[in-house]
Amino acid sequence: MNKGKIIALANQKGGVGKTTTTINLAASLAKLGHKVLVVDSDPQGNASSGLGINIADMEKHLYHCYLDNEHVTKSVRQTEYLPSLYVLPTHIDLIGVEVELMGAQRREKYLSQMLQPLLEDYEYVFVDCPPSLGLLTLNALSAADSVMIPLQCEYFALEGLSQLIRTIRLVKRSYNKKLKIEGLVLTMYDRRNRLTFQVAKEVKQHFKEKVYRTVIPRNVRLSECPSYGKPVIEYDKKSPGALGYMNLGKEFIKRQVA
Repeated sequence: MNKGKIIALANQKGGVGKTTTTINLAASLAKLGHKVLVVDSDPQGNASSGLGINIADMEKHLYHCYLDNEHVTKSVRQTEYLPSLYVLPTHIDLIGVEVELMGAQRREKYLSQMLQPLLEDYEYVFVDCPPSLGLLTLNALSAADSVMIPLQCEYFALEGLSQLIRTIRLVKRSYNKKLKIEGLVLTMYDRRNRLTFQVAKEVKQHFKEKVYRTVIPRNVRLSECPSYGKPVIEYDKKSPGALGYMNLGKEFIKRQVA
Protein backbone atom coordinates (compact mmCIF):
# COMPACT_ATOMS: atom_id res chain seq x y z
CA MET A 1 0.00 0.00 0.00
CA ASN A 2 1.24 3.47 -0.87
CA LYS A 3 1.83 5.91 1.95
CA GLY A 4 -0.89 8.47 2.55
CA LYS A 5 -0.67 11.98 1.19
CA ILE A 6 -0.52 14.85 3.71
CA ILE A 7 -2.36 18.03 2.73
CA ALA A 8 -2.12 21.11 4.97
CA LEU A 9 -5.03 23.56 4.83
CA ALA A 10 -3.50 26.93 5.53
CA ASN A 11 -4.39 30.60 5.45
CA GLN A 12 -3.22 33.02 8.13
CA LYS A 13 -6.42 35.04 7.65
CA GLY A 14 -9.21 33.79 9.91
CA GLY A 15 -12.79 33.23 8.80
CA VAL A 16 -12.04 32.09 5.24
CA GLY A 17 -13.62 28.64 5.56
CA LYS A 18 -10.42 26.73 6.33
CA THR A 19 -11.80 24.47 9.06
CA THR A 20 -15.12 24.14 7.22
CA THR A 21 -13.21 22.96 4.15
CA THR A 22 -11.06 20.56 6.19
CA ILE A 23 -14.10 18.93 7.80
CA ASN A 24 -16.31 18.74 4.74
CA LEU A 25 -13.74 17.84 2.10
CA ALA A 26 -12.45 15.04 4.35
CA ALA A 27 -16.03 13.85 4.95
CA SER A 28 -16.78 13.93 1.22
CA LEU A 29 -13.73 11.80 0.45
CA ALA A 30 -14.73 9.35 3.19
CA LYS A 31 -18.21 9.21 1.66
CA LEU A 32 -16.58 8.44 -1.70
CA GLY A 33 -14.86 5.42 -0.16
CA HIS A 34 -11.46 6.76 0.87
CA LYS A 35 -9.88 6.34 4.30
CA VAL A 36 -9.12 9.80 5.66
CA LEU A 37 -7.52 11.29 8.78
CA VAL A 38 -8.10 14.87 9.94
CA VAL A 39 -5.32 16.28 12.14
CA ASP A 40 -6.68 19.22 14.12
CA SER A 41 -3.63 21.47 14.52
CA ASP A 42 -5.61 24.57 15.55
CA PRO A 43 -5.77 24.97 19.36
CA GLN A 44 -9.35 26.23 19.02
CA GLY A 45 -10.29 22.63 18.26
CA ASN A 46 -13.11 23.42 15.84
CA ALA A 47 -12.29 20.58 13.45
CA SER A 48 -12.44 18.14 16.38
CA SER A 49 -15.81 19.34 17.70
CA GLY A 50 -17.16 19.80 14.16
CA LEU A 51 -16.62 16.08 13.59
CA GLY A 52 -18.35 15.11 16.82
CA ILE A 53 -15.29 14.56 19.03
CA ASN A 54 -15.84 15.61 22.65
CA ILE A 55 -12.39 16.73 23.75
CA ALA A 56 -13.45 16.54 27.42
CA ASP A 57 -13.58 12.75 27.00
CA MET A 58 -10.06 12.55 25.55
CA GLU A 59 -7.17 11.41 27.74
CA LYS A 60 -4.65 12.10 24.99
CA HIS A 61 -4.70 14.59 22.10
CA LEU A 62 -2.32 16.38 19.73
CA TYR A 63 -0.61 18.33 22.51
CA HIS A 64 0.51 15.07 24.15
CA CYS A 65 1.67 13.76 20.76
CA TYR A 66 4.03 16.73 20.39
CA LEU A 67 5.55 15.87 23.76
CA ASP A 68 5.79 12.14 23.04
CA ASN A 69 5.22 10.37 19.69
CA GLU A 70 4.09 7.24 21.54
CA HIS A 71 0.70 8.87 22.16
CA VAL A 72 -0.21 9.22 18.46
CA THR A 73 -1.96 5.92 17.73
CA LYS A 74 -3.82 6.08 21.07
CA SER A 75 -5.09 9.59 20.30
CA VAL A 76 -6.76 8.92 16.92
CA ARG A 77 -10.57 8.59 17.05
CA GLN A 78 -13.03 7.21 14.52
CA THR A 79 -15.96 9.52 13.70
CA GLU A 80 -19.47 8.40 14.59
CA TYR A 81 -21.09 9.04 11.21
CA LEU A 82 -18.45 7.96 8.70
CA PRO A 83 -16.48 4.79 9.56
CA SER A 84 -13.63 5.63 7.17
CA LEU A 85 -13.11 9.15 8.62
CA TYR A 86 -10.78 9.54 11.62
CA VAL A 87 -9.62 12.49 13.73
CA LEU A 88 -6.46 13.27 15.66
CA PRO A 89 -8.11 15.83 17.96
CA THR A 90 -6.62 18.80 19.74
CA HIS A 91 -7.08 20.92 22.86
CA ILE A 92 -6.44 24.54 23.85
CA ASP A 93 -3.27 23.24 25.60
CA LEU A 94 -1.72 22.98 22.12
CA ILE A 95 -0.95 26.71 22.39
CA GLY A 96 1.80 25.73 24.84
CA VAL A 97 3.75 23.88 22.13
CA GLU A 98 5.14 27.16 20.76
CA VAL A 99 6.74 27.90 24.14
CA GLU A 100 7.75 24.35 25.08
CA LEU A 101 9.59 23.73 21.80
CA MET A 102 11.26 27.14 21.73
CA GLY A 103 14.76 25.75 22.28
CA ALA A 104 14.22 22.35 20.65
CA GLN A 105 16.35 21.20 17.72
CA ARG A 106 14.52 20.63 14.41
CA ARG A 107 11.37 21.87 16.10
CA GLU A 108 9.69 22.32 12.71
CA LYS A 109 9.84 18.51 12.12
CA TYR A 110 7.87 17.28 15.14
CA LEU A 111 4.55 16.84 13.31
CA SER A 112 6.24 15.13 10.35
CA GLN A 113 7.88 12.55 12.63
CA MET A 114 4.64 12.10 14.53
CA LEU A 115 2.57 11.32 11.42
CA GLN A 116 5.01 8.88 9.78
CA PRO A 117 3.66 5.75 11.60
CA LEU A 118 0.09 6.65 10.52
CA LEU A 119 0.66 7.17 6.82
CA GLU A 120 0.28 3.52 5.82
CA ASP A 121 -3.21 3.45 7.34
CA TYR A 122 -4.76 6.39 5.47
CA GLU A 123 -5.01 7.53 1.86
CA TYR A 124 -5.26 11.20 2.78
CA VAL A 125 -4.27 13.15 5.88
CA PHE A 126 -5.66 16.69 6.14
CA VAL A 127 -4.01 19.05 8.64
CA ASP A 128 -6.17 21.98 9.75
CA CYS A 129 -3.74 24.83 10.55
CA PRO A 130 -4.37 27.74 12.91
CA PRO A 131 -4.99 31.22 11.41
CA SER A 132 -1.37 32.29 11.87
CA LEU A 133 2.07 31.55 10.44
CA GLY A 134 3.62 30.38 13.72
CA LEU A 135 5.30 27.12 14.75
CA LEU A 136 2.18 24.95 14.41
CA THR A 137 1.66 26.05 10.80
CA LEU A 138 5.39 25.67 10.10
CA ASN A 139 5.21 22.08 11.38
CA ALA A 140 2.20 21.38 9.15
CA LEU A 141 3.93 22.82 6.07
CA SER A 142 7.13 20.92 6.85
CA ALA A 143 5.16 17.66 7.13
CA ALA A 144 2.89 18.17 4.12
CA ASP A 145 3.19 16.98 0.54
CA SER A 146 1.01 19.91 -0.52
CA VAL A 147 -0.95 22.93 0.68
CA MET A 148 -4.59 23.63 -0.02
CA ILE A 149 -5.57 27.29 0.36
CA PRO A 150 -9.22 28.15 1.07
CA LEU A 151 -9.81 31.72 -0.09
CA GLN A 152 -12.80 33.85 0.78
CA CYS A 153 -14.08 35.88 -2.15
CA GLU A 154 -13.27 39.26 -0.58
CA TYR A 155 -10.62 41.88 -1.28
CA PHE A 156 -8.74 41.52 2.03
CA ALA A 157 -8.32 37.79 1.39
CA LEU A 158 -6.14 38.64 -1.62
CA GLU A 159 -3.88 40.85 0.49
CA GLY A 160 -3.06 37.99 2.89
CA LEU A 161 -2.57 35.51 0.07
CA SER A 162 0.76 36.99 -1.09
CA GLN A 163 2.20 36.66 2.43
CA LEU A 164 1.10 33.02 2.62
CA ILE A 165 2.68 32.24 -0.77
CA ARG A 166 5.98 33.80 0.42
CA THR A 167 5.86 31.59 3.53
CA ILE A 168 5.20 28.46 1.45
CA ARG A 169 8.20 29.28 -0.77
CA LEU A 170 10.39 29.87 2.28
CA VAL A 171 9.36 26.54 3.85
CA LYS A 172 9.94 24.76 0.53
CA ARG A 173 13.43 26.25 0.23
CA SER A 174 14.50 25.71 3.84
CA TYR A 175 12.60 22.73 5.26
CA ASN A 176 10.53 20.75 2.76
CA LYS A 177 11.69 20.49 -0.85
CA LYS A 178 8.66 18.41 -1.91
CA LEU A 179 6.06 20.99 -0.81
CA LYS A 180 3.75 22.25 -3.55
CA ILE A 181 0.44 24.08 -3.81
CA GLU A 182 -2.36 21.52 -4.14
CA GLY A 183 -4.89 24.14 -5.14
CA LEU A 184 -6.96 27.15 -4.13
CA VAL A 185 -10.60 26.76 -3.14
CA LEU A 186 -12.92 29.76 -3.48
CA THR A 187 -15.24 29.80 -0.46
CA MET A 188 -18.28 31.86 0.59
CA TYR A 189 -19.03 32.40 -3.09
CA ASP A 190 -21.97 34.77 -3.56
CA ARG A 191 -23.19 35.02 -7.15
CA ARG A 192 -25.14 38.19 -6.31
CA ASN A 193 -22.00 40.06 -5.29
CA ARG A 194 -19.95 41.71 -8.04
CA LEU A 195 -16.81 41.69 -5.85
CA THR A 196 -17.00 37.88 -5.72
CA PHE A 197 -16.52 37.73 -9.50
CA GLN A 198 -13.68 40.28 -9.42
CA VAL A 199 -11.75 38.35 -6.74
CA ALA A 200 -12.37 35.02 -8.50
CA LYS A 201 -11.19 36.46 -11.83
CA GLU A 202 -8.02 37.90 -10.30
CA VAL A 203 -7.14 34.64 -8.49
CA LYS A 204 -7.72 32.56 -11.65
CA GLN A 205 -5.59 34.91 -13.75
CA HIS A 206 -2.67 34.52 -11.34
CA PHE A 207 -2.95 30.85 -10.29
CA LYS A 208 -4.66 29.46 -13.41
CA GLU A 209 -5.25 25.68 -13.21
CA LYS A 210 -4.35 25.63 -9.49
CA VAL A 211 -7.79 27.14 -8.74
CA TYR A 212 -10.48 24.48 -8.32
CA ARG A 213 -13.40 24.81 -10.71
CA THR A 214 -15.75 23.89 -7.87
CA VAL A 215 -16.67 26.89 -5.73
CA ILE A 216 -18.21 26.68 -2.26
CA PRO A 217 -21.30 28.89 -1.95
CA ARG A 218 -22.40 30.88 1.06
CA ASN A 219 -24.81 28.49 2.78
CA VAL A 220 -26.44 28.66 6.20
CA ARG A 221 -26.29 24.85 6.56
CA LEU A 222 -22.48 25.03 6.55
CA SER A 223 -22.68 27.39 9.53
CA GLU A 224 -25.19 25.24 11.40
CA CYS A 225 -23.73 21.74 11.08
CA PRO A 226 -20.66 22.18 13.40
CA SER A 227 -22.94 22.77 16.39
CA TYR A 228 -24.36 19.28 15.77
CA GLY A 229 -20.89 17.75 15.43
CA LYS A 230 -21.62 16.64 11.86
CA PRO A 231 -20.18 17.40 8.43
CA VAL A 232 -22.73 19.03 6.14
CA ILE A 233 -23.26 15.87 4.05
CA GLU A 234 -24.57 14.16 7.19
CA TYR A 235 -26.52 17.21 8.35
CA ASP A 236 -28.26 18.14 5.08
CA LYS A 237 -26.95 16.23 2.07
CA LYS A 238 -29.14 18.15 -0.39
CA SER A 239 -27.99 21.62 0.69
CA PRO A 240 -25.85 23.74 -1.67
CA GLY A 241 -22.94 23.45 0.79
CA ALA A 242 -23.08 19.64 0.82
CA LEU A 243 -23.31 19.46 -2.97
CA GLY A 244 -20.42 21.91 -3.27
CA TYR A 245 -18.11 19.86 -1.05
CA MET A 246 -19.08 16.57 -2.71
CA ASN A 247 -18.19 18.11 -6.07
CA LEU A 248 -14.92 19.42 -4.61
CA GLY A 249 -14.14 15.92 -3.33
CA LYS A 250 -14.70 14.43 -6.79
CA GLU A 251 -12.57 17.13 -8.42
CA PHE A 252 -9.83 16.58 -5.82
CA ILE A 253 -9.72 12.82 -6.58
CA LYS A 254 -9.75 13.46 -10.31
CA ARG A 255 -6.69 15.69 -9.94
CA GLN A 256 -4.83 12.97 -8.00
CA VAL A 257 -4.97 10.57 -10.92
CA ALA A 258 -4.53 13.18 -13.65
